Amino acid sequence: MKLPVYSRADLSRTVALVGALSLTAVSTSVAAREFRAADTQSEDYPTVQALNYMSRVIAERSGGRHQIKVFHSRQLGEEKETIEQTRAGAIDLNRTNVALIGGFVPAMNVLAMPFLFRSIEHLQKVLDGPIGNEILNGFAPYGFVGLAFHDSGGRSIYNGVRPVRSVADIKGLRLRVQQSELMSNMIRALGAEPIELPYGQVLTGLATMLIDGAENNWPSFVTTGHYKYAGYYTITEHTMSPEVLVMSQKAWESLSSEDRRIFREAAVRSSQFMREKWKDLEERSRRQAEAAGVTIVTDFDRKPFEAAMAGIHAKAQRDPAAAELIESIRKVE
Repeated sequence: MKLPVYSRADLSRTVALVGALSLTAVSTSVAAREFRAADTQSEDYPTVQALNYMSRVIAERSGGRHQIKVFHSRQLGEEKETIEQTRAGAIDLNRTNVALIGGFVPAMNVLAMPFLFRSIEHLQKVLDGPIGNEILNGFAPYGFVGLAFHDSGGRSIYNGVRPVRSVADIKGLRLRVQQSELMSNMIRALGAEPIELPYGQVLTGLATMLIDGAENNWPSFVTTGHYKYAGYYTITEHTMSPEVLVMSQKAWESLSSEDRRIFREAAVRSSQFMREKWKDLEERSRRQAEAAGVTIVTDFDRKPFEAAMAGIHAKAQRDPAAAELIESIRKVE
C-alpha cells in the first residue's frame, strides 16, 4: 500500500494542531475546580441547601468541570473570620449577613439600617430590581464579587427576663448583637447593653446568663435552641437585613467569561430556591416556638423604637452615597 506523501508545510500545520489540542486539554484540566464555600448555619438550613443546589446547577452547566464543596456549621470559622478569609482568597464563596460584611463594603450598612424597609415585600422589590443589581456590582473595589442576595426575614428581639412591649421594657437588658458597630449602636440607642458575640456562642451566653437575650429571625431563634432560654419574643422586625453570597476576587478571576456567566446565573437560581425553603422554615419555626410556650409579643409600641433610631439615620446620611441609596430605597413602592 502506498503511503500518502506530506509536504513540510503539511507537517508543520499538523504539529501546530496537535500542540494546540494538547494545550487546550491541559487548560481545561487546570480550569476544573472544586470551590470552597463557607456558611455558619447547619446542614439543613435554607442557605446551606441553596449553596448545594447552586453546586448542582454549576456542575450540570459546566459539564462536571466545576462544583462547590459547602462547609456548613462554622467549619471554616465564624462569619467575621470567613469574610476576611474570602477577601484574602483562602475561601472561594461565602454566605454572610450584610451587617457583618458592612465593615468591608459600606453599602451593606445601609441594607442593615434599622427600620428602613417597610415590609419583606418592600425588601424583595429593592433587592430583585435595579438597586439590588447596582449594590452587587459595587463589591469589586473591596475584594469581593457580589453574586446574589438571600432572604433572612425580619430580625426581632427576644430575651428570658420580661416581655418587651415598649422602649422602657428593653432598658438595661444585655442583648447579644452581631459583631457590627451599627448593631451595637442600635441596641445602645434603645437603652439596652449590646454584647458582641459570635453566633456560635449565643446559646452558651443565654444558658449561663452572660446575656439576657439577643435579636434574630424565627429560624435562627428556634434551630439553635435559643427559645429554650429566651421565652419572650417581640416581633420588632427592626432590621430586615438580607444575606449576601459573595465570591473572592481571586476565585472569580480564575474563571473564564463563560464560567462567570454560569456562576452568576446559578447564584440567582439558588436565591429563588432558597426563598421558598425559607418561607417554609420560618412558618415551622414560629409554630415550634409557640408550641414550646414562648410568649410572642405583637402589640409593642413601634413609634418610640423608630424615633430612637433618628441619630443613627442622621449619621448614615452624612455620607452622600449612603444618603442617596437610602432615599432610593424609600422611594420603591
